[in-house]
Amino acid sequence: MKIRTLIVDDEPHAIEVLEKYLAQFNQMELVGKCADAIQAFQLLQQKTIDLMFLDIQMPGIKGTDLLRSLKNPPKVIFTTAHSEYALEGFELNAVDYLLKPISFERFLRAVDKIYQLTENKSRPAVTHETMVNDHETFIYLKVERKTIKVNVNDILWIESLRDYVKVVTKDHTYITRQKISILEEMLPENKFVRIHRSFMVALAKIDSFYSYSIEIAGHELPIGRNYKQDVQKKLKAERLQFD
Repeated sequence: MKIRTLIVDDEPHAIEVLEKYLAQFNQMELVGKCADAIQAFQLLQQKTIDLMFLDIQMPGIKGTDLLRSLKNPPKVIFTTAHSEYALEGFELNAVDYLLKPISFERFLRAVDKIYQLTENKSRPAVTHETMVNDHETFIYLKVERKTIKVNVNDILWIESLRDYVKVVTKDHTYITRQKISILEEMLPENKFVRIHRSFMVALAKIDSFYSYSIEIAGHELPIGRNYKQDVQKKLKAERLQFD
């Protein structure tokens, strides 16, 4: 089931950021974008909206006043640069209150709340499972409501987003709720190396490296000071193996 979403904000850049974030979630369907409360009010009379990302300080009518005017409002996540409205926002039963500039990590946590409310379950909406076979190694990632099988040999790197991880392959990027340390324990030690507290990479996918970074598929990833010795050891062993 799609979550029909509306963005209401008078700042074009803020809309672009939210639209970019939403595009990474298949379950989110962006129904409309409005620059002020009047436009949003009219659209809400015409279309069914499940979730509204709502700015507060806008020309004419404030976002909080718009919400008060609705008899059957959708779920609301406030997006604003003004922290002083937080109490008022939560008094209006907002699901979350995001302060601009909004990081993707913070956006993820807000979306997770929406999934939990939508599913009406206390467990996290995004989980992780893994299965390893002698002939084929793969992991199962719970992405939104769908469980996706990802072949370990297709993974380029994994990036930590605090309570989430981003698993990057050549063709896809998956975001699932999990700690990178758990994935580090589950994935084959001879195929992956932790290069930073926020990054783990596939050894076979490394294109080049320096003393401070690694390049994979046109992306440069940092090598953390505490991981440098282990990275050098793994890379040396990998070179000897290829010789």
